[in-house]
Parts: sequence; structure tokens; C-alpha cells
Amino acid sequence: MLVHRNMEQVTLDAPVDIMLTPQFYTMKKEALPVKYAYRARKVAPSLFEGLLEEHSRYDYFVFQQGEKWVFIAYNAEEITAFLEEKGITPDKVSKLFFAQQALEHFTAPLSLGEKEVLAVFDDTVVVVPRLAVAQQTFTTFNEQFRPNKGIQLETGSASLLSKKQAVVLAVAFSLFGVVWIAEGWRYGKNNIGLQAEQNELYKTYPALQSAYSRKSIADKYRNIDRLERRKREIIEKISGLIFKGVTLTDFELDPKGFKAVFVTRDKRVAKRLDDLLKSAGFSKSSRSANNEIVVKGKL
Repeated sequence: MLVHRNMEQVTLDAPVDIMLTPQFYTMKKEALPVKYAYRARKVAPSLFEGLLEEHSRYDYFVFQQGEKWVFIAYNAEEITAFLEEKGITPDKVSKLFFAQQALEHFTAPLSLGEKEVLAVFDDTVVVVPRLAVAQQTFTTFNEQFRPNKGIQLETGSASLLSKKQAVVLAVAFSLFGVVWIAEGWRYGKNNIGLQAEQNELYKTYPALQSAYSRKSIADKYRNIDRLERRKREIIEKISGLIFKGVTLTDFELDPKGFKAVFVTRDKRVAKRLDDLLKSAGFSKSSRSANNEIVVKGKL
């Protein structure tokens, strides 16, 4: 079942799997030199500084997509409260999934009603106004969207882990810590080996060691596809500015420039979005009395 903010009330006779739209989570993508999700999860809180509401408890779901790690921050209490409002109690939820996990299945926009759709921009699943997509055909949500891994909601009557399971996990994490230290030592040793190989390469091909040669090679390729890279960069930054209380109502992108229109829930959220816009490098923005923020720029 696909859950979004404008969904209708439902009645369930049996537990179901639920996929959440980006309206219920905040996402970041980072390329990190780690192999395992539990290591990537350790840095998750620092990645979301300034993006999440203060005084709220967030959990993190981490998975790998392509060459990057995907970090998802979600408020389980808020999600549970919304589901209960729609008639879905925690005992009727088998597993929760996030729309970003089913990225490869969004071959076309997925309708969320008359005004909004789920679409993919720069390998990120986002909620956008229906008018922002040119396609008239939409994909159908079905079983193929179901990922392999998900999360479970606590029912409140019992913990997800027994005391015995908690002890087993504690021992397992201790072992992982030992493995992490060993791998760190091995990584440092390998790094020394790579440096030696590079020095040997410079000996064999002195031209590569020339700063002038390296600069010429870099300059040659720096301008290739600059415009397309800039477009992807803009889309990724705009996607990263959509969090709880912020809605992207319009987005235009062409070879000359771009325009994005955000509507915020209140002045406090608008102020936070203003700060994030500055951090993202967007210097030109206007703000109206109804907490609408317009961002324009050139490519």
C-alpha cells in the first residue's frame, strides 16, 4: 500500500506492507568509503544537522544505491500517528518501505491524486506538482515496487527485541568493532602500497608527474558536459531542500536558468529554508507574505 498525505481513510482486515512517499522522510545521498550499512549509519545524524526539526526523535535507515549510500531520516512517532488517523494501526503494518528504495521501478510518474505525482529527478524520488511533469501516462503501483528490506513499527505493547536478542546483538557489534579496527589497519597498509605504485608510475612516465601536464589534462575535460552537470547539481540541491513543512509547487529548468517555488508551513520553517538556501549557494531568492519562497538562478 502506498501512503501519502492526501490519501483516503482505509479499513484493513489483515496486516499489509506500506511504502512511504518522501512526505514522511528526509533523504541525503553521499559517497562514503565504507562497505557496510552499519558503519554508514554511524555518520547519519551528522548529515542531517539543520535539516530536521529540533526536539523530535528521528531514526535512520541506510542502504546502498549505485555508488552512493542513501540516508533516510524518519520520525516513527509521526508516521504511526498519521497511519492511525487513516485507520491503520501498528499491528496492521507488516513492514515499512521508502519510495527511494524502489527507484528503478519509477519508469514513469506515479499519480498521488489530482494535484501531485511521484517522479524521479536526478535519481531521487520526489513529490512534485502534476503540472511539473510533461508526461500524460502514469505508472501503476503494484507488488513489483516492494523492496527486499524494510523497517518495523513498534506496537507499544512490547519491544521489538527481547533481552536475549539485545545481548546477542551487543556481542555481535563488539565483534564488528574488532573487524573495523582490523580493516582500518589493512586500509592504511594498502594506502601505502598505492602511493608506492603511483611513485613508480611517475618514474616510468615522467610526463605524468609534471604539474603542467596534469593541469592541461584537467583543463581539457573540465568543460565537458558542464551544462548537464550543472543541471544535475541544481536538481539534486533543490531535492535536498524539500523537508517536513516545505512543498515544491513549481520547478522550471532550461539552458538559460532555473526557477523553483517553495511554499512553507509557517515563518519558522521559511526561516530555516532561507538558511539552507544560502548554505546551498542560492544567492537570489524572494519571499512573499504567505511564506512562499521563489529561487531563481542561471546555469
